[in-house]
Amino acid sequence: MNRHKAFIFDMNGTMINDMHYHEMAWHDVLVNQLQAPLTLEQVRHQLYGRADEMFDRVFGPGRFSKAEVNAISLKKESRYREEFLPHLALIDGLKAFLDKTKSTGIALAIGTAAPVLNINFVLDNLNLRDYFPVVIGPEDVVESKPHPEVFLKAANHLGISPQHCVVFEDAPKGIESALRAGMDAVGITSYHTADELRNDNLLFTIDDYTSPLLHQLF
Repeated sequence: MNRHKAFIFDMNGTMINDMHYHEMAWHDVLVNQLQAPLTLEQVRHQLYGRADEMFDRVFGPGRFSKAEVNAISLKKESRYREEFLPHLALIDGLKAFLDKTKSTGIALAIGTAAPVLNINFVLDNLNLRDYFPVVIGPEDVVESKPHPEVFLKAANHLGISPQHCVVFEDAPKGIESALRAGMDAVGITSYHTADELRNDNLLFTIDDYTSPLLHQLF
């Protein structure tokens, strides 16, 4: 009997290949506009969790008010959606993988740090609502990845124990979050290398969802 009863997906870099767009947009905001002394590579390693947490890590706690961070983030995310829209598509093979998952009765959920406008941007433009009865975003949790709350909450809403869940993630912090939740993980190498994603709970890494390695999950 298959022990995998639920697949929980991160969104950015995991379902859609958009992290380089976020990287360039945040680099422009943090470095060019706000004069943070960061290289592009250093910006890359800050792209996890909520925007206010990232601002605290980069500039120190309290440098920007919550209202200021929200205003800056809204402008950045609007620019991202406009620039990425012509390229918005599921990572290769994901639609067929979701169809197979749904047909086998494995439950599906999303656990992401993406703001709700970006979640809606992806789910509505790609007609994915029917696949994901549970979507947990940053407004639904107190703690961000690598804390396990987002994935534990997704599993709880699905009514499935963590040990029966597999998390799909493109980021080391997300893989760590799954580990701390007691969940196995599959790494997608859209933004980080297989070596960067390596962790004790990682089953394997894939470049996209056409990989034959995915067959072993069913």
